[in-house]
Amino acid sequence: MSDTYVLVHGAWHTGNELEATAAHMREAGHTVHCPTLAGNRPGDDRATSDLSGAIESLVSFLQEQDLRDVRLVGHSYGGMVISGAADRAPERLRRLVYVNAFVPLDGQCLNDLVPPHYVTLFDAVAEANGNAVTLPFEVWREAFINDADLALAKSSYGKLNPHPYRTFTEKIQLRGPLAALALGKSYVNCRQDTAMPHGLPWHPRLSERLGLFRLVECDGSHEMWFSNPSVLAQAILAAGRD
Repeated sequence: MSDTYVLVHGAWHTGNELEATAAHMREAGHTVHCPTLAGNRPGDDRATSDLSGAIESLVSFLQEQDLRDVRLVGHSYGGMVISGAADRAPERLRRLVYVNAFVPLDGQCLNDLVPPHYVTLFDAVAEANGNAVTLPFEVWREAFINDADLALAKSSYGKLNPHPYRTFTEKIQLRGPLAALALGKSYVNCRQDTAMPHGLPWHPRLSERLGLFRLVECDGSHEMWFSNPSVLAQAILAAGRD
């Protein structure tokens, strides 16, 4: 049976970086879309792009493509965006899948959910770069793609783009808790992901906010889109199936 998936990228990415995983999912017979959110497109103003605009761009994509019964998959920062889209257009969705992604409560921003040292880093980088944030390579290599060799760490880092900091600081507005949505919910936890320290983990700290949810775990880092897209595809399909 063919299902429809929309893969929503995290910070510093575009939809292109998710295509390797999407290809494996398409080979399994599914329809997969990888849009690029407002704020991360070429020419977008990183100084003014915000979370509301990113959410609206995703809702507009679902509407323009007339997509229904969607398995909406969000990675990392993309969890903020799919949460907002689910709040605004639940009638188009069948299941939410969070891949080591943020699960906010109403009135929270991404910076509320990360360790203080990240906020300090982001504040300093944004101030020096027109309110756009980038990751130092050392952080990318050790915390985000620790399961890759140095060559892949460098080549993948070269594909990242500056990210609008207002998407991290704007507080999301949700009409109700995500756990109350009448949608299936899943969480994919990549076990070697240290983008969030294991003392402040993705799962179960954030996943349990979904209420009743399916947990799928696999070995890999935060950036399996680069380091092991086939295994990540299998995990997403296990999380997304009925």
